[in-house]
Amino acid sequence: MLLAPDEPAPVLQINRQGSSPFVIAVDHASRLIPRRLGDLGLPEHELKRHVAWDIGSLQVATKVAQDLDAPLVAQNYSRLVIDCNRAPASPTSIPLVAENCRVPGNEGLGEAEIDERRREIFEPYHDHLRALLDERERAGRRTILVALHSMTDMFLQRRRPMHAAVMYNRDPRFARVVMEQLRRVPGLVVADNEPYFMSDETDYTVPTHGEKRGLHHVAIEIRQDLILGVAGQIEWGDRIALALRQAEAVVAGAKA
Repeated sequence: MLLAPDEPAPVLQINRQGSSPFVIAVDHASRLIPRRLGDLGLPEHELKRHVAWDIGSLQVATKVAQDLDAPLVAQNYSRLVIDCNRAPASPTSIPLVAENCRVPGNEGLGEAEIDERRREIFEPYHDHLRALLDERERAGRRTILVALHSMTDMFLQRRRPMHAAVMYNRDPRFARVVMEQLRRVPGLVVADNEPYFMSDETDYTVPTHGEKRGLHHVAIEIRQDLILGVAGQIEWGDRIALALRQAEAVVAGAKA
């Protein structure tokens, strides 16, 4: 067993029966590493960086879920252990190098060790999300999937100009409406599929649970320096929740 009985479960769930059409997913919510894996051979300062988790994403997502009365599903372990937004067959599923950081604890893993991480961390997260979406479908409940992430403010020693980004893959319909709503905020720079873009190779949650089900969906990245503290997390949680509400109203009106 990878996870001891007294360690946190791989999935954090909040407000499963929420009344909202939105379901919030946080793939990189935590930097926690199972005790058995130690520190993966990395110093503490590396484990506090973006390479280990999406800083501030869970706090923002929790505020969004509260504002919307939406269910939230989050991953409780670091993406350095296994990345829950990568297909299991992807070479970046269990990263040997994260950005410019070598991960010694991920080198030379056998099939049994890889399977253990998938079975105890990756699969429970996606099984949980799948079960929630199945439950809502059986109940005839409309669902819009929202994946919340955060990004570094600096990349290759250059400050990123955007405050947030909206991402999508094959179906941009809902994401573009969300982007339009966010761009109404004076002075806010919201990028379109930048600095990251969504694809089957780079993402798993939205393509699997959103696209394949035909659900409206969006992935949102927020710059980490804007959500390091409580005030920023509340501000962005309220901002994202409002944009989602407005986008839902626009889409519903278009269908009427």
